[in-house]
Amino acid sequence: MSREDSMLVPSDEGFNHQITETFATVSQSDRSWTEKVCGSIFKTDGSLQIGWGLGKYTNRNVMDGYIGISRGKEQWTVRASRMLFPEPDTTAVGPIHYEVVEPLKKIRLRLEENESQPIACDVVLHCNVLPPFMENHEHRRQVFGFRTETDLCRYHQVGKAEGWLMIDGEHHEINSEQWFCTRDHSWGIRYDVGIEPIDLMPGIDRSQFPLQFLWSPMHFVKDDGSEYSMHHFYLDINVAGYDYTFHGGLEMPDGTRTPFKDMSPDLRFDPVNRRLLGGQLHFIEQDDSTRTLDIEVVSDTGFQLGAGLYFGYKDQHHGSWRGELHVDGDYIADCSTRENAEELHQLRDCIIRINDNGTIGYANYQTIVHGEWSELGLKAEDSFI
Repeated sequence: MSREDSMLVPSDEGFNHQITETFATVSQSDRSWTEKVCGSIFKTDGSLQIGWGLGKYTNRNVMDGYIGISRGKEQWTVRASRMLFPEPDTTAVGPIHYEVVEPLKKIRLRLEENESQPIACDVVLHCNVLPPFMENHEHRRQVFGFRTETDLCRYHQVGKAEGWLMIDGEHHEINSEQWFCTRDHSWGIRYDVGIEPIDLMPGIDRSQFPLQFLWSPMHFVKDDGSEYSMHHFYLDINVAGYDYTFHGGLEMPDGTRTPFKDMSPDLRFDPVNRRLLGGQLHFIEQDDSTRTLDIEVVSDTGFQLGAGLYFGYKDQHHGSWRGELHVDGDYIADCSTRENAEELHQLRDCIIRINDNGTIGYANYQTIVHGEWSELGLKAEDSFI
């Protein structure tokens, strides 16, 4: 019997099919299935940063996104959500627009002037020197259960940016000499999508165990103008059912990657809000030698991803239905206070300057350090996720 319930979308015109379905449908019905792209656009002096993301939740009939600007301790955020049907291929939500100008090389990000917050931008991400690199497949099952709660493919990429941003009528030029960018694109079953169903065993309470999460794609430019990047994913969770996870390596313009065997972080964190303060990363190379990077936090600037709905924010969650179109946002004068940090969660961007044996690089560094870590001077009673 032939299928009559499949919907054709523009993506179906291409020769890209891999399952016996149209591109309007994903491979399974799990409502946590997400395709997401997010990134950071930042000035190397740490004065300004744009944090952004766009998510498509096919089995929830939702597309949502955010664009925010961080300036020191200040942050403005615009969020938008819409019904996915009947335009699943349109990567735009209200005033937020994401456009693939040249696949894997050039992306355009726009935030139109809007009534929610006095910010706007129009930026092109130039990623034509260093290609994207796939990360290790991320797969984890529910702790004390059997459901697969994370099953993701992800790639990351670094580059430079050009365009402009506006804050309350003040215009700022973005040029490729002073502005870098990072982005990552993932798809699959994702954690923390929507609200936990009330008739299921609740998800594991993260407040009950210590963890360290460190993630960053780093962009380096040598004195001769040549470029390279490094990346690492580091997850150390002290609970049964979770293994220590590390992958990373040296990435080159020709697409080759030399993996590191391991990493030993030696970082410092503010005990009040657990924001990164600097330190060193010690990578173990294939010949067992150690490659040490010196990490300097450039400024207080760094977008708080909680305002983009990571781990939930003010009763909003990734992928939740907000109506056919919903746009909102907020301004936070000081994200560094303990009260605001708890509401925004720990996951945040941090603009860092890196010294790799004399070669200088810049990166957006994301961290979560939860629970007691006595070697870092962090106490369990002062922790939050």
